[in-house]
Amino acid sequence: MLPHKSIEARLQQAVSAVLPGVEVANVLVRPCPDPKFGDYQSNALMAIAKERKMNPRQLATDVLAKLDVSDTCEKVEIAGAGFLNFRLKTPALAETLQSAARGEHLFFEKTSLPRTVVVDFSSPNVAKPMHVGHIRSTILGDALVRTLRLLGHKVVADNHIGDWGTQFGKLLIGWKKHLNADTLLADPIGEMERLYKTVNAASEADPAVLEQAKQELVKLQNGDKENLGIWQEMIKLSEIQFETIYNRLGVKFDYTLGESFYNPKLKDVVQELRDKGLARESEGAIAIFSDGSLPPKQDPFLKQEDGEWKPNPALIQKSDGAANYATTDLATLAYRLETWHPEEIVYVTDGRQQLHFQQIFAAFRRWHPEAQVKLAHVWFGSILGEDGKPFKTRSGETVKLAGLLDEAEQRAYQVVSDKAAEREVSIAEEQKREIARVVGLGAVKYADLLPNRQSDYVFSWDKMLALNGNTAPYLQYAYARIRSIFRKGGLEASSTSASVVLAAPDEITLAKHLLNFSLVLEAVADEYRPNYLCNYLYELAGHFARFYESCPVLKSEPAERASRLVLCDLTARVMKQGLEVLGIEVLEQM
Repeated sequence: MLPHKSIEARLQQAVSAVLPGVEVANVLVRPCPDPKFGDYQSNALMAIAKERKMNPRQLATDVLAKLDVSDTCEKVEIAGAGFLNFRLKTPALAETLQSAARGEHLFFEKTSLPRTVVVDFSSPNVAKPMHVGHIRSTILGDALVRTLRLLGHKVVADNHIGDWGTQFGKLLIGWKKHLNADTLLADPIGEMERLYKTVNAASEADPAVLEQAKQELVKLQNGDKENLGIWQEMIKLSEIQFETIYNRLGVKFDYTLGESFYNPKLKDVVQELRDKGLARESEGAIAIFSDGSLPPKQDPFLKQEDGEWKPNPALIQKSDGAANYATTDLATLAYRLETWHPEEIVYVTDGRQQLHFQQIFAAFRRWHPEAQVKLAHVWFGSILGEDGKPFKTRSGETVKLAGLLDEAEQRAYQVVSDKAAEREVSIAEEQKREIARVVGLGAVKYADLLPNRQSDYVFSWDKMLALNGNTAPYLQYAYARIRSIFRKGGLEASSTSASVVLAAPDEITLAKHLLNFSLVLEAVADEYRPNYLCNYLYELAGHFARFYESCPVLKSEPAERASRLVLCDLTARVMKQGLEVLGIEVLEQM
């Protein structure tokens, strides 16, 4: 058991001994914000004391009398109004590193309470090119899937693609009247985008074209053979494009169930919501209104206008009888619960959909009050250009994702070529291209995951490809540099039997940082924030650089050398595992 887990388990036992029957699940141990007070801290006793109207310092004293962590920690200190501060003994720290070197763990353990989590992310639209806006949902969702799986949870990765809806009426006209077969063969997505733009412009200018598009859509919805065939061809061509990009990004899905999959279920959803009195007719449409069970400020079915709370209903059927996103999302939720029985469902989309998901979750709770599932909307901000406006091409077009990834690799290739010339190193063309691929794609992913996801961030090639600062290339280089130590010493990896002895302050600081890997992974999974892991890895690289500078490795005495090589190897392994969780590859040589 990892030290903080062992301290936590014993602390919970001590609290139970002092207060039998008290809920100890929230008695947690976390890293001390300031290392001068210790390595770990628990503030849980203050909350328990407040709840039971006890003196928190007295409770802490009583708990401490029942707590024995002397094999792991120095004397436990009570601070402030009942904080407990724990400082690890150096031999216990060394033993944890030793067990990691033996392959017993890598500073994290799989959960003993695995849960099933559905993660809904990426969700591109059929017949449209994936653009820069899809990168945030795709990369963030993938990082969450990887983190949850690493910790032992069962994850269902579901790509809810946009393959149904009003745009297909226009696309069908375009396909039948304006299709260029040769262009479709060469660039299917580009051609379908052109068809849509052509008919969309025509329908804006001429109501008759718009009416025709609606008729083509109705024919598709009613199962017209020709229209279904064209629609299926559009999906097939789009999925080839999606797969090409997902393969480049190393992103995999368990299911790709588009909106069309849920189409047969929508009428029943609307009928059931009406039968249960949760939805009613309004101006020919059917909508869900506030039921008054929530305070107005928390009620997504109300909005404030002119100082008054007014209805803000969620439409589930338009006046023409058509369903919409809300209907589909409710049907999707019901299907996921019925099929995969998850404890948690996570939606990764941009911040503009916050109200939509607040309404969906509130409506679902009223529809299925018995469902215990946790519903989370993991929303994110926008990508901005260096001018502070939404990131576009010079001509004002949306940046296409494939082009962005190409440019990332090209720019990384230039950086690799320049560095090789600077150092007068000869690198084979194939190797140069591979380094550029790993560095370029890693740089784009890391730049997206590093900011607080709810913030907008400025897209800057120079910053993301820099070999210094908090960037993927810096961390990839830090990893390769550690591996080069073993090559220089003619070693494969550190000896797992080497005895770990920690004496120098920078050795101890690095070792303690490695121990926090599991706490960071758990925080990423619980709060859906991969930026915690980015910052942890950047700090890890910094601690290693200071250790390497102050503690000779290959030139030290044999026993010290063997111990320090274990520290080097474990740092590299954590760095590699951490980057892998973020979907970023490493290189053994750079």
